[in-house]
Amino acid sequence: MWGVKKKSYNCERCGNDFVSRAALRYHFHAKHLGKIHCETCSAEMLWEAPLRDSKAEHEVVLVNNQRSCWNITLRRETKFVAMGTATSCRMCCKQFGSVHAREHHEKQKHHFTANKRAQMATNFKPETFLEYTTPMEINTFVKEKLRASLGPVRQACTSEVEGIITFIKENFPLPITSTIKGGSYVKGTDTQDFSDVDIVLFSKTFSSLEDCQRTTPEVLEELGNSLIKSSWTSRLVMQKRTKFSLRFYFKCYKNHHGHSFDIMPCYDMFASVLSTGPKESFYYKLYLCSDDDKIQLYTMALLKYQVEFVKASTEMVKDFIRLMKHWFKTSFAEPTEENK
Repeated sequence: MWGVKKKSYNCERCGNDFVSRAALRYHFHAKHLGKIHCETCSAEMLWEAPLRDSKAEHEVVLVNNQRSCWNITLRRETKFVAMGTATSCRMCCKQFGSVHAREHHEKQKHHFTANKRAQMATNFKPETFLEYTTPMEINTFVKEKLRASLGPVRQACTSEVEGIITFIKENFPLPITSTIKGGSYVKGTDTQDFSDVDIVLFSKTFSSLEDCQRTTPEVLEELGNSLIKSSWTSRLVMQKRTKFSLRFYFKCYKNHHGHSFDIMPCYDMFASVLSTGPKESFYYKLYLCSDDDKIQLYTMALLKYQVEFVKASTEMVKDFIRLMKHWFKTSFAEPTEENK
């Protein structure tokens, strides 16, 4: 109430902390002296031989206790001290020597109240873990672990990314009418360990959507050969190509980090549709489409509007996107040594 920090009691032998003298005394007797208290009569006995206290003696003690219970002060340790000595925090997995120490830590560090403990004991599921993490802890995690760094490194990074994009545009096999840049790097949702750049190149050479589908593999092959033969080749790690995109990893700014690139030629099917007609009619057409290849090409052409929407969002929305990406890569990824 007055901001006074609760005192903790430390075991001199093992270093574990306890919230009361009774908890420390019980731990010391049970762990280091080999003594415990009988749960029935509270008499102290050796851990190895708890059965020596006979059943008859217990019955006598219970009768006496019932007759004069108002004259007897119950020992706290007989009712409230847990038998377990190897417990861990349910939030951060820190080890403690007793349940008392664990609960004291959870309450002070994680604001884990009795109500929340009851909920966890009766109906705790992995997907409800965020209910027991404070907003401040989540914000701190996003700022320190997820947000990409700014400053001189970011400026140098921008210069190099623009350099490789300029080279791609100059060496693209077909005449370009317009270019759209997307991906987390452009939208401002990249994280410290992942950044991707999407480049969509529109060309009037494609007479239709079907023509784009037929011609794209040949165009990507030629562009890939140009990249391999260029001065950028030592900083490129070519990846498996898809039907409609050329993929590579670009080592950026003194090789300290990099970006995953997707280069996608596309037929500009929306140049007239979205400027003269209602967008709703096209979105309905897209909704009814069942051809996966066409849907992918439609998505490329709509990249401009996706980028505009995300870039105009607040920093909080972008942080939420970063957090969802991190959650998807950790909670839903295949278990590895780093991601258990």
